[in-house]
Amino acid sequence: MGLYDIIGIPFGYLMSIIYSLFGNYAVSIIVFTIVTKLLLFPVNYKTQKSAARMQLLNPKLEKLRKSYSTNPERLQQEQQKLYQEEGVNPMASCLPALVQMILLFGVIDVVYKPITHILHISKSVISAAVKVASGLTAKGFSTSNLRCELLTMEQLDKNPDAFTNIAENFKDVVADFNAKFTLFGANLGKTPSFRPDEWNRESIILFAIPFLAGIAQLLSSVYSQMHQKKVNPNMQNMGCMSAMMYLMPIWSIYFAFSLPAGIGFYWIWSSLFSFIITFALNQYFTPERTAVINEKEKQKMKEYAEKHPDKKTFMQKLMEQAELQQQANNNNNNEKISRSESSKQNYDRIAEARKRMAEKYGDEYNENDNKD
Repeated sequence: MGLYDIIGIPFGYLMSIIYSLFGNYAVSIIVFTIVTKLLLFPVNYKTQKSAARMQLLNPKLEKLRKSYSTNPERLQQEQQKLYQEEGVNPMASCLPALVQMILLFGVIDVVYKPITHILHISKSVISAAVKVASGLTAKGFSTSNLRCELLTMEQLDKNPDAFTNIAENFKDVVADFNAKFTLFGANLGKTPSFRPDEWNRESIILFAIPFLAGIAQLLSSVYSQMHQKKVNPNMQNMGCMSAMMYLMPIWSIYFAFSLPAGIGFYWIWSSLFSFIITFALNQYFTPERTAVINEKEKQKMKEYAEKHPDKKTFMQKLMEQAELQQQANNNNNNEKISRSESSKQNYDRIAEARKRMAEKYGDEYNENDNKD
C-alpha cells in the first residue's frame, strides 16, 4: 500500500459521503474541494502567519545585506541573531507546506480512483476491468497506472459490451456512475482533445476545462506576484518569478489535455479556492495585526525559554553550528603550516567555541568531550 492509498482512504470516505448527498460527481468535486480546503486551513494560516512575520523583518534584513555585502559569513551570523531576537524561524513555513503536500496525495488519489473510493468495488474486480480496458487501447495500461480507473471508465463508455462478464455487476454499476460523472452532459472521465472526432457540446466543454484550469492558476500566480512586490519592493529575482508565473499555467493546460477532464475540473476549483484563502489571509495579516501577533509570539518564546532553560531553540542550535563551522574555517591562508599544526589549530578553535557556547547557554562543559 503506497502513500497515495494510505492518505487517500480517509479522503475517499469523505468523497463517498459527499457523492451520496449530491449524486453528481462534478458537484461533489466542488464540495469536496471546499471541505478539504477548510480542513487544511489551519496549515495555510500557520504558513501565512510565518510569511507575514518574516515580511516585518525585511527592512532590517535589507540593512544587514547592505552592511555586510562583502562578508557573507558575518551576514549569515547577523541574520541568525536577528531571527533569534525576533523569535522567527525562517524555516517555519516548510513543515506546514510539507504537511499540505502530503495531504494532497490523498486528494489526488480520490480524484483518480472514483471506482475504489465512491463505488467501493473490490480490487480484484477492478484489476479484471482494467485488464479488459487495457486491451481496448493501443498502448495499454495496468493497475500501477494512477489513472487506470478513469481510463477504464472512459473505455467502458466507448465499449460497454466488452465489460459484460466482469463480476459485481461492474458494467451496470459503472455505467450508471458514468451517467452522473458529468458536467453539463460532458463526461469527466474523458480526456480533452484539440482535435475531437466531433465538435459538439461535450467536446467543447472538455476542451474548455484545461484552459479554465490554466486561467485559474494564472490568477493565483499574478496575485501572488503582485502581493510580493507590494510587501517587498526590493525583492530580487523577479524575472525568474515572472517566468514561473506564466510557465505554471501553461504546464496546467498541457497536462490537463493529457489527463481525464475530472482532474482539470478539480484543478480549476482548487486554484480558485486557494486564491480566495490566500487573498483573505493577506487581508487579515495587516502590518499592524502582524506586529501585535509578532510581539505575542516573542513573549511566548521568552516564557518557554524561562520554563525550559536547558532546551535550545532551533535558531540557538543553528547559531551554535554556524559559529563552530566558522571557527573551523578561520585558517589563515597566508600562513604555511603543516597538516598536523592545522588540525591542532582547528581543534583548539572548535574547543574554544564549544566552551563559549556552553557558557552562553548555561550548559556544562568538559574538555574531555572534545577528545576522541
